[in-house]
Amino acid sequence: MGRIITALEIQAHDHERVSVYLDGEFAFGLSALEAVKLHKGQELSEAEIAALQESDEVARAFDQVVNLLARRPYSTAEIRRHLANKHLAAPTIEEVLDRLIHLGYADDQAFASYWVENRERFRPRGPRALRYELRQKGITDDLIETTLSEFDAHDAAYRAAQEQVRRLHHISQPDFRQKIGAFLVRRGFEYDIVRAVIDQLIHELEDEQPDYFIDHPTDEE
Repeated sequence: MGRIITALEIQAHDHERVSVYLDGEFAFGLSALEAVKLHKGQELSEAEIAALQESDEVARAFDQVVNLLARRPYSTAEIRRHLANKHLAAPTIEEVLDRLIHLGYADDQAFASYWVENRERFRPRGPRALRYELRQKGITDDLIETTLSEFDAHDAAYRAAQEQVRRLHHISQPDFRQKIGAFLVRRGFEYDIVRAVIDQLIHELEDEQPDYFIDHPTDEE
């Protein structure tokens, strides 16, 4: 035996949602778009009630993720973790992800490109560090390698070193090599790139700022 819709009331705190009353008692909420399909006096079976509630849960979770994505892109793995933390059922999570992917809101290739470009612009990292970060975001190795295939590690290392160069004025070349080298290695750059960038920086600084380096005292002195 089904249950009868006895009232459909717009919720006071959210005018885009409707409270559904069955047999005189509040049963569940629905979006106004879904509730418009219902009417007072309509009989709903238990299966229909369950389907409406499940559909509403998916819709609300979808809207929450869209609001989250308005701040910055997220990987599908990040979205899955976010929804799991909301204690949603696995089928609900997968349906939300399917909708997001279908509509282009969730795209791991686009996310990986965004992540690398953002790092390049604001805080350059080497390929080793970027691979680690992207793996932490749940990006597959194939997508990571595709994203990094045109990555200019030398340019990124050069730009990453600029802030340190401004801080190290009046320093010996050996100390300069040690400090810049250690900094770039921590940022995930490989040794050959680090060495090439340091050589380039020293050459440029000697030409542009002759007093940048101080003589390094020897043991004989």
